[in-house]
Formats: sequence, structure tokens, C-alpha cells
Amino acid sequence: MLALRIASAGALAAIGAHGARANPGLPVKAIKATYLYKLPDFVQWPAGALPPGEFILCVIGEPVLGDALDRTIAGQTTQRRPIRLRRYPTVAQNPGCQMVFASGSQAQPVAAILQLVRGAPVLTVTDEQQAPGSIGIINFIVVDGRVRFEVDRDAARVNQLAISSKLLTLAVRVRGRTVP
Repeated sequence: MLALRIASAGALAAIGAHGARANPGLPVKAIKATYLYKLPDFVQWPAGALPPGEFILCVIGEPVLGDALDRTIAGQTTQRRPIRLRRYPTVAQNPGCQMVFASGSQAQPVAAILQLVRGAPVLTVTDEQQAPGSIGIINFIVVDGRVRFEVDRDAARVNQLAISSKLLTLAVRVRGRTVP
């Protein structure tokens, strides 16, 4: 188990510490998809919040990562569980996911998706959002052509999640209080 954590940390650090440059060999979509299955291993959910069985990753809104996400997570695990991907164009309530990639759409903006899971133990990830209320716990950004991310500790606390200090050190920006 420790070896798995170290391997995951090394893989995430290799991408996160230097960012991953967008190039034809490693497209931005594939980099973001890789982050999506690696990030949960650096998050602590409250006791009993992760049901036994599969780890449910939901994409809500436009399928901005397309097939890259399907290919990248095929056969992968996170939190010692196989990952199951669910896609929803819109949702009316929390769909029971442990992680939500909120891409939004004209029918349901990112802020509305985030509001539906606010307070629930759900890791929210957004893609290059800037508007207040539209930034998830983790928000992908591109800096100097490299995929990076920022973390909102206050949003994590609201959703009852604790972000690993290892992940925080890899973030380009950490928002929120620094005292637990």
C-alpha cells in the first residue's frame, strides 16, 4: 500500500511539479484525464463517505475531455477502488458521485453544478474557470503552456474533504485558510 502511494505521488509529482507541457505526444485532454484519476488518492474523505465497491467519477456538462478520459481511466483505480465513469448533460440533484468534473453547459452552468454538491463529500474539479462560484475544489489552469491546478481549501472544508499537503505543494495557487 505504501509502495502504491509512493508510486502515485511520484507520478503526480512528475506531472504536477513541472506541469505537463501540451504537445502532440501528450495532449492537454490526456493530461487532465490523468489528473482526474490520480487526484483522489491525495484527498481524505470523512469516515464512511466512500461506499465499498467502485469510485464514481461523474462528468456533468459538455464532454470536454471526450474519449481521452475513457481511454485514460480504463482499468485504473483510485482510493483502492476501480473507477466507474458516469456522464450527465445536466443533473437536478447530487448524482451520488465521489468526484465531479463539472464542465457545465448552456443548460446548466458550472456554478449550478457545484451548488448541487456543496456540503456533500464530493471532490469537485473544474476546468479553467475564473468566475467566483464556478471554481471547484480543484481547478485546472494552463500556465506557460503547461497543465497545472489550483486548490480551494475552503471549498474542500465545506465538502468535508481534507487535501494532502503533498497535493497542496504541487498547486500553482492555494486559496483559503492555511490553518486546519
